[in-house]
Parts: sequence; structure tokens; C-alpha cells
Amino acid sequence: MTIAIVGAGLGGLALARVLHVNGMDCVVYERETSRDARGQGGMLDIHSGQRALREARLIDRFHTIARGEGQDMRLLEPDGTLLLQEDTPDDAPLLRPEVDRADLRALLLDSLPEGVVRWGHAFTSAEEGRLHFADGTSAPYDLLVGADGAQSRVRPLLTDARPAHIGHNVVEIGIPDIDRTYPDLAAMVGRGTYWVLGDGISLAAQRNGDGRVRIGLGLYNTPEDWFATSRIPLDDPAAARARLIELLPGWDARFHALIAACDDMVVPRAITTLPVGLNWPSAPDVTLIGDAAHLMPPVGEGANMALLDGAQLALALAAHPGDVPAAVKAYEREMFERAGAAARMSARMHDLLTSPGAARKVLAFFQPG
Repeated sequence: MTIAIVGAGLGGLALARVLHVNGMDCVVYERETSRDARGQGGMLDIHSGQRALREARLIDRFHTIARGEGQDMRLLEPDGTLLLQEDTPDDAPLLRPEVDRADLRALLLDSLPEGVVRWGHAFTSAEEGRLHFADGTSAPYDLLVGADGAQSRVRPLLTDARPAHIGHNVVEIGIPDIDRTYPDLAAMVGRGTYWVLGDGISLAAQRNGDGRVRIGLGLYNTPEDWFATSRIPLDDPAAARARLIELLPGWDARFHALIAACDDMVVPRAITTLPVGLNWPSAPDVTLIGDAAHLMPPVGEGANMALLDGAQLALALAAHPGDVPAAVKAYEREMFERAGAAARMSARMHDLLTSPGAARKVLAFFQPG
């Protein structure tokens, strides 16, 4: 049986690793030319996804790269009022540790035999048991797994669903080596996540493992083409920072200082999701995992669901030797229920963030009663 995985993200690699642990071979096709072809983003909050890492027999190595102090959180209002501060004791269990996405991806890549991941293979189509790539080559498959993210090219084989904008746009900026360059701001942000929530706008700062603080300025209830009318000069970082500060009138001067201290990285992101509870009639030779199957608002569930998808599909295939359709049905039945619940929770959290008085509502979410 030839299992072809399109996409070497966390979900695809978790699938490959748990298959390997269970004595099953696969091939991962990745359009990027190498593992270092591009940056992998910031920190991830890994909680339920640790179950997948246990199935992959990587949990101990995961604990060596995870940051327990990344579980710290501070929640503030725009006037500077501190609503919540959670500091993690040094001996606290690693229930929701932060980990650098690049480090986690490297852990999974290094756990696979040489040659499992085929770099530089951009998937274009599939038919009659063959994959076709942009360079004109092709390869056989008995099971095709789309692990190729939000803009999946495999997804149309199963459903017409497409990601839709949810009225949320983010400008990503950051401060490198913050402990050395801006120690006062470093102390303010702390060791984990620093959240400032206003009406229709948020500022989220997160400490990364390399000393960088990654900052996302989120604008809610804004159209998909908002960047075209926002007057943020993305090609002029200094002017872009000044414009972002203008978008925060009345906010505490410390938050303005945080933006002013950022370097020249300015990245616009339009946030899209797939329909909550998306499912499709099971096909005997194609399925989806991760964002390709259930793209959610970025509130901490996506990476965990992708890891679990990969592990659960591998376990289903191991439990149904020689019967791929039965394995796919078993996996999808479990995934639809689990990921649907996570998507509904993520949508509720996103609704909190977009509503008036968001900071107090989020505080009640974390401290019910």
C-alpha cells in the first residue's frame, strides 16, 4: 500500500511518524525545496496535541524543547488596567507549554527515516491513483492524504468548501532580542503571552524561544480588503509603525512604545476559516488532516488538531490492515466530532474577541464564576 501525504507541516509529519512507529511506510510530498526554505512562524500552545506526540514516542524529546514558562499570561485593558496575571511555577506540569513551531517541526522531521520527505514536489492534481506535480512528474498512491493547509489543493477532491474571511485582519510585527534591547518592555510583556483587548482591536505579544517578541495587532469587523484602505504603508516599516499607533487612540503609552520598538518586519494577514462542522462523504482513497480539513480562528487549537489528526489517521490505518476505506471512515468519524467541537469553541472565543467589553468577557472565560 502506498500512502502519499501532501504537505510536510505538523499534521503530515505526525501522520508519517506514527505510521513509522506502527511499521507502515509512506511518502511525504512537500512543495518547499528544503526544510529551511522559509520561516515557520512563532510559538504554539500544545495541550491536547501532546497525545499525538506520545503515540509518536516523542513526548520526552518534546518536553526538552517546550517552554513551561510560556504558559504565563497577562490580560489587560487598553487603559493599562491589569485584569489577570498568571505566572507559572517552575515545577508546574507542562499542561499547555509553548514551543517554537520550527523546533517542533524539526523534532518530527528528524524522527523520520531518510527519504520519507520529498522536497520540491508541488502537488497539482490527482487522478486514477497517480499524483501529478508542477514539474511534470507523477507518483502512485493507494491513499492520498491532504495535509496541505488552508489553501489545500487536495480538498476539492472531497468538498467544494473554501476558506472564507471572518472580518479579522492582523498586522504582525516584532521586537528581536527584547531582553537586551528593551529590558523595560521585556519585563512588561513577561515570559509568555501578553494580551490587550479593546473594542474591535487587540494587541497580542508573545515571547518566542529565540528572545524575539512577536506582536499581532488584530482588527475585528473589518473587510477582507481592509489592508487596501487602511493607509498602512506596508513597504515603509517606520511609517507603518506610526500608522499602527494612530489606530490605538487613548491606549496606554506603554502599548504605543511596544509598537514603536519593533523592527522592520511588517506582515499583513487576513484571517479565514472553513465552515464549522465541515464534513464530506467518505472516499476510499482520499482524506484530509489539519487546516485542510478544519481551518479555525487562531486561538490555540489548530496545531493541536493537526497533530491529533495525523496520529488518529495512522492508528486507524494500523487497526484496519489492508482495508483503507474502513480506516478512513473510522478516522473521519472521530475527526469530525473532535475537530467540530474544537471549531465551535474557537468560534465562540473569536466572537468574544469581537464583542464590546472583550477584555472582561475573556477574563470571565478564563475565570468562570
